[in-house]
Amino acid sequence: MPHLLALRYRPPAGRAAEAHPFAVPAVRALAALADGLALDAPVTCFVGENGTGKSTLLEGIAAAVGVPTAGSEEIARDPTLAPARALAARLALSWRARTQRGLFLRAEDFFGFAQRLRRERAELEARLVAVEAEYRAADRSAHALALARGPLVASIRAMQARYDGELDARSHGESFLTFFQARLARGGEPALYLLDEPEAALSPQRQLALLAILGDVAAAGSQVILATHSPILLACPGARLYSFDEAPPAAVAWESVEHVRLTREFLAAPERYLRHL
Repeated sequence: MPHLLALRYRPPAGRAAEAHPFAVPAVRALAALADGLALDAPVTCFVGENGTGKSTLLEGIAAAVGVPTAGSEEIARDPTLAPARALAARLALSWRARTQRGLFLRAEDFFGFAQRLRRERAELEARLVAVEAEYRAADRSAHALALARGPLVASIRAMQARYDGELDARSHGESFLTFFQARLARGGEPALYLLDEPEAALSPQRQLALLAILGDVAAAGSQVILATHSPILLACPGARLYSFDEAPPAAVAWESVEHVRLTREFLAAPERYLRHL
């Protein structure tokens, strides 16, 4: 069941409208949509050429919603997301049921997220060592020490179990898929997932695995909005596709997406393209 139903854009006045991110054509043109941009499908895909505004709008939505970020910093503190926060202030969101459950992932931030998890685990382990030293120095009972250690040990074990070990100890693609399996595929309450080019580190086979995860997530009542270049992910059953090659973004069929057409034609006869490269 989609939580976020639509968004409307209120452009800033004066010279601010000519600055990034408001000058991005796809963003600027949103103001012409009297009913806003409909997002009431279980899965919504933003597709288009580089620089058309897919990620810009997705980042703005993430900042407006306030979901947790799978990155080195949360949205409110990340300096690279300052334009997203400015755009968020100009977005009016329509909800069926407002939620901050879920996550926002930019593919380029994933390595920073893995490092952040490692730092958090190291901090927990350091606190555990400090607690043990403090209680032994004070000659506290074993029972008191166990009570003090309990929450820290539980947090470390939960972190280990959630991602089946260290994310940055795997290959980039394996860690991506492990993350999606841990954060999207294990059920729980319905949530809103905002994913920017989640296919970046995934082989075609693993993109198919992610496609299955997205289908399961949507069937379980969660909502997914993603920006992608992947014809595989764009084929998610029941997804609404918006082409950002149009201004404002327009709904398109999978077969008419340029990425799909070009990939299909290249695979059918690569020599026709290679001759001209």
